[in-house]
Amino acid sequence: MGRIHMRTKLGVAVVAGAIAATQAASAPDLFQTLPADARDLDAMRWEKRPVLLFAPSKDHPDYARQMDMLLEAKAALAERDIVVLSDLDDRTPSPLRQGFQPGGFKFVLVGKDGGVKLEQDAVLTPEELFAVIDRMPMRRNEMRN
Repeated sequence: MGRIHMRTKLGVAVVAGAIAATQAASAPDLFQTLPADARDLDAMRWEKRPVLLFAPSKDHPDYARQMDMLLEAKAALAERDIVVLSDLDDRTPSPLRQGFQPGGFKFVLVGKDGGVKLEQDAVLTPEELFAVIDRMPMRRNEMRN
């Protein structure tokens, strides 16, 4: 399988491996838990735009605020092929968590091509997220068709 290269504050971490294709295919929900053994997002490449949310717990204020906003924008998320993957366990860090090294809350947008398009340590409004996605050439092509 291919590799995904992800920027972190300390440099570039290479994360390899795979989420089982059956897991991705059988999970049509927009909101999912990032599997603890997930090493990459190759199973979603060219099909979905993953948004990774890292937080120490579901009770973290930024995570709760971000989820509230995203839940209200479900239709627009689905229209843009976004799947929200949450990693809320900093005690046993997944390979993806290790690659991104969130110090608390972190928001990461991955494009359909597997590249990191946006990474920040703050809550992002759905409008800001959609503006980033809607400027992408692949999304512009989708809107034309």
